[in-house]
Amino acid sequence: MGKIYTKGGDHGNTSLVTGERVSKSDARVCAYGDMDELISYLGVLRSISPENDGMLRRIQQDLMLSSAWVATASDVDKMKMPEESEILWLESRIDSISGELPPMTAFVLPAGPVASSVFQVARTVCRRAERSVTALSDERASICYAAKYLNRLSDLLFVMGRLSVISSGEKEDFWLP
Repeated sequence: MGKIYTKGGDHGNTSLVTGERVSKSDARVCAYGDMDELISYLGVLRSISPENDGMLRRIQQDLMLSSAWVATASDVDKMKMPEESEILWLESRIDSISGELPPMTAFVLPAGPVASSVFQVARTVCRRAERSVTALSDERASICYAAKYLNRLSDLLFVMGRLSVISSGEKEDFWLP
């Protein structure tokens, strides 16, 4: 691999996966940038929540594939398509974790152990990525998949944050207006 810098983006443009040059402020670039940020937060979670390392790594891998599709303006025959089974896997994880949690009595205020708070930060970054992907108004199956995956993932991150509090023996902090 050559140098990490190419100087190709020095004037505010970048290349999509398929080679097209677009502005770094292009909605597609912003969407996969939001996904990249989420992938990085999941890396932080892998380091502070090692019991979830395998699950979080699996999610990172699927997000990398989805973000590659978001970084294309058209279908690419040689790229692997995301698998709907990954969304079903997220749903099964959400259901399993939810079964371990007490009912919510109000909105949760992020707090508790650091991992719990970072799960909630990752959830909000995930929601932003979902909004960015949805804003593309791209109806290709791969992009619809990415939006749906992000929607489910934010729910998983929420329940994982709650589980982190409960598992630590701390009490959840609820917003009671």
